[in-house]
Amino acid sequence: MDVNALSRITQGLPAVATPVSADNASQNRQVVQAVKALNKSEMFGEDNGLDFQTDPVSKRLVVRVVNRTTGEVISQIPPEYVLRLADDLKQKS
Repeated sequence: MDVNALSRITQGLPAVATPVSADNASQNRQVVQAVKALNKSEMFGEDNGLDFQTDPVSKRLVVRVVNRTTGEVISQIPPEYVLRLADDLKQKS
C-alpha cells in the first residue's frame, strides 16, 4: 500500500471522520501490515511495489503493482478495461 498516496488523499478530506468498528479497524491494520510486508520482501521485484487505490470514476478498489522508479503500472486488478466496461454498463442502465 502506498502510504504516501494515502496521505495525499487524506489532505483533501473534511475533518469529520466516519466511525469504524473495532473489527474493521483491526482488519484495516492487518491489510496495511500485510502490504508493507509484501513490499519489504520485494516479492514483486526490487523496484516494484503493491499499491491500493480507489478508481476515481467507478469508486472501486484497484490493486496495482507499480514500478516505484518510473511510476509505470505493471499489473492491475481489475484491469482498466473492466472498470470502463462496468462504468459504461452502469450509465446505460
